[in-house]
Amino acid sequence: MYRRTPFGGMPAGSWLSMAVALVIAGSCSHAPSSTPMAQDNDRLSDRSGGADWAGYGRTYGEQHFSPLSTINTKTVGRLGLAWSMDLPPGNPATIPLEVGGTLYFASGLNIVHAVDAASGRLLWTYDPKVPAVAGRKLRQGWGSRGIGYWDGKIYTGTGDGRLIAIDAKTGTLVWSVMTVDPNDGRYITGAPRLFDGKVIIGHGGSDTASTRGYVTTYDAETGKQLWRFYIVPGNPADGFENSAQAMAAKTWAGQWWKYGGGGAAWNAFTYDAGTDTILIGTGNGAPWNRRVRSADRGDNLFLCSIVALDAKTGAYKWHYQVNPGESWDYNAAMDMHLADLTIDGRPRKVVITAPKNGFLYVIDRTDGKLVSATRIAKVTWAIGIDPKSGQPIDTPGNRYPNGKPFELWPSNVGAHSWMPSAFSPKSGLVYIPLLERGAIYSDAGIDAKTWTRATGNAEDFAVSITPVSGDPLNNTSWLLAFDPVARKAMWKLQTASAWNGGILATGGDLVFQGQITGEFDAYDALSGRKLWRFGAQAPIIAAPITYAIGGRQYVTILVGIGTSPGGVGPVAFDYYSQARRVLTFALDAHGTLPVSRPLSRVLPADPTYRADPTMEARGAATYYLHCVACHGVGAISGGQAPDLRFSSAPVHPNVFADVVHGGLLVPEGMPRFEELPNADLNTLRQYLRAQSMASRKAGGAPAR
Repeated sequence: MYRRTPFGGMPAGSWLSMAVALVIAGSCSHAPSSTPMAQDNDRLSDRSGGADWAGYGRTYGEQHFSPLSTINTKTVGRLGLAWSMDLPPGNPATIPLEVGGTLYFASGLNIVHAVDAASGRLLWTYDPKVPAVAGRKLRQGWGSRGIGYWDGKIYTGTGDGRLIAIDAKTGTLVWSVMTVDPNDGRYITGAPRLFDGKVIIGHGGSDTASTRGYVTTYDAETGKQLWRFYIVPGNPADGFENSAQAMAAKTWAGQWWKYGGGGAAWNAFTYDAGTDTILIGTGNGAPWNRRVRSADRGDNLFLCSIVALDAKTGAYKWHYQVNPGESWDYNAAMDMHLADLTIDGRPRKVVITAPKNGFLYVIDRTDGKLVSATRIAKVTWAIGIDPKSGQPIDTPGNRYPNGKPFELWPSNVGAHSWMPSAFSPKSGLVYIPLLERGAIYSDAGIDAKTWTRATGNAEDFAVSITPVSGDPLNNTSWLLAFDPVARKAMWKLQTASAWNGGILATGGDLVFQGQITGEFDAYDALSGRKLWRFGAQAPIIAAPITYAIGGRQYVTILVGIGTSPGGVGPVAFDYYSQARRVLTFALDAHGTLPVSRPLSRVLPADPTYRADPTMEARGAATYYLHCVACHGVGAISGGQAPDLRFSSAPVHPNVFADVVHGGLLVPEGMPRFEELPNADLNTLRQYLRAQSMASRKAGGAPAR
């Protein structure tokens, strides 16, 4: 299952290199602490030296920045592959951790690995057996964006909704708690965050089920639940959990609780240790269309907000809502970086975030007041953000009233998706993997009084979305370096495809980023000049990390397509043939990767196929409700899942039924859809056969 290729070792003069590196690392670190909690607080402090990468964004401040500087603008040209490890099929789009010389990561369906970080030797794996218990949650709970570390334990969330603590040395289970109802639509893909002896976790599910979002905090040692905060209010007839929920309920209308409301906090958490505050980046509304969800009225708190809570009790402190009355899937669940900046001549403690909606926000983290909001992408939903009130100035018609279409920029994909941005306190710049994509929104034909959500965890938003065409900016991606004080771009580079990867910034004045076209790049953090490139032979969307062992600095990244890009269009890599690997780099290492040979694919013979446009149109509707997120638009996979045009299963009705109805491939991560009527199964099969035949008539899709 695993292939390990070690290269290199401690170079000549290692004692001198070690001494230099320790001096560099120690310049920002505290003296060693005596208790495990104090040690973990030191590791996760924004002032830590960077020897370890113990949290999703390295530190409590979620900056995705390391002060390590042995690898820098002058030495990066000597960076080479130290070792690689091949991984089995399954999502590899995740951020690893490194603590005390051991690398930890979760790939596939939440399978946790521990690896010797210097050599690449596998130490242990822990498999939570997600396919066996996830049921319908397997349809969305595709894997893990990251894991957590605290006091000798690794923490991971699972696709079925468990939060698990694992012994970091042995890989054995310490405790497990179910954070959701096993029968609801909630699941976990985000990284747990650890702080002050606690672990916090949210969930996904707002787009595919009627869910009421919440976050929960547990004791990191025992798994005992400490507190839970609901992001949207529930049914007023049941009473409210606290005064914050009562306040939020005043911003809703109609019978929103029947739809859950949404707001799932699935990704972004930041801990401000100075004020013992946990910041939560909340999700979009459920369904997206406010006309259905909330009688087309109200701000709908706390959707699309940064919410500040007392870290000990979960009590509400303040909030800032980036999209009142959210109607476009503009969640605010993207990275939130803590920074201390001098703005207008005075020091400010701020949080910086670039959510989906195309603006970069600087917010005072002591009271939630807006400092600035600056457009960083093409935006049509708003004219701007009022600097005094902090409220957006809406573009007329932006909520597609009375079925009138609206061309929305950014699209629901966002100007910034979940791939991490980074803030460098050294350069003072924010580095953002920027996307440019538009979409046309319309709710024509949708009756708000009678609309009901599609069953089976299907993607049903109460609005139709079609892509924009003809705009040269559409489906482009960029790497943006932005000054949050001067409120301007310092440099901006177009990257190779419609998507790009997460960011690492370092004290060596470097910015690292991968591309889904297979390159791993390093840039000068101040000028944007490309200084180094490695051909990874695999798509990259995850963010890299860096750490030091024995005075030697390493950079590690997991490569291979995972979520997001896989569902929206083709990339140059096939699900079956693409490499999924851990790559680790160091100065003066000279490893090479085995040559990647694309799989030669052949469209299946289908002599009994007969065109039936009516049947195929019905099958397309079923496909876009249940299948598109994994298998791609038009059944053309982006590499996250198999390209169904090349599958022989739709040719054979019994095999197709065994897969879709019977769950034949559940152990490999393909969920079953047992509730689909036979008529829908047959039209779906017809649609897939038609897509395959269309590719044959077009000369066949290129082998990838």
